[in-house]
Amino acid sequence: MKYKTKQLVDRFTDILLSWEGVDCITLNEAALADILDPYYALILDVFYSAPIPNAKQRSGMYGNDISVFECSAQGDKDRFLIGNVPVRIEFKETKKIEDVVNIASVKNESLWLIRDSGTYVFYRLTNCDIIFSRSDWIYRIRKQLENLNENFWIVMRSIIQSKMEHFLSDLGAAFFQGDKFHFLIASAGFIKNACLTLFCINKRFEPSHRAYFNQVCELSILPESFIAEFQTFLDNNYAVDMESRFYLAKLIASKIVML
Repeated sequence: MKYKTKQLVDRFTDILLSWEGVDCITLNEAALADILDPYYALILDVFYSAPIPNAKQRSGMYGNDISVFECSAQGDKDRFLIGNVPVRIEFKETKKIEDVVNIASVKNESLWLIRDSGTYVFYRLTNCDIIFSRSDWIYRIRKQLENLNENFWIVMRSIIQSKMEHFLSDLGAAFFQGDKFHFLIASAGFIKNACLTLFCINKRFEPSHRAYFNQVCELSILPESFIAEFQTFLDNNYAVDMESRFYLAKLIASKIVML
């Protein structure tokens, strides 16, 4: 952890620990980059099991040097700057996290309830650095997520693969209509869900969007020639026309379905 990051983590951990309801604090991987990296952000996940201060009270506790403070409409995300450093503190009730994890681990018949939220929440639960833990709660949650049954991955793959095929259909319609705008929108949806399907096939939780490319290319189970085809599809070279991109998308999708 970089020195400046550690200073900020220590500062906010001391503040958050004064709230008895806080059970665990984790640090998002976005803070592991150099502080000058455009993607850098100090993101803390704060898990609580009892009432915590409201947004107005919290803003007064963070310090006099914060600026442009805002809280989400749901009251569960505080965003502000310290100098030029973006800080985001997200509050998550332990009971709600337990409910979602239980759906994934023991209530597979209810997986449709989390089909739209995907598996990113599980990625953060398992991969963020533990800064503080008042109990063994986070370790029990991680243990559950490490032992998800085969059915979870089968059902999630089916849900996401269906979305991939839906966006492929949209790509085809946009190509035949010559609709460049819709083609671009459908391309984003297609490639995202193609990657998500591959994460499910490899029994991996989805990372943040900025980590998709690197992590999907490192997966052990990939279609033949996927990386080259993936890079070509993403290339902004306008010599690759809509017809060629649609053909490439069909090729990528068919290979994924066959895995």
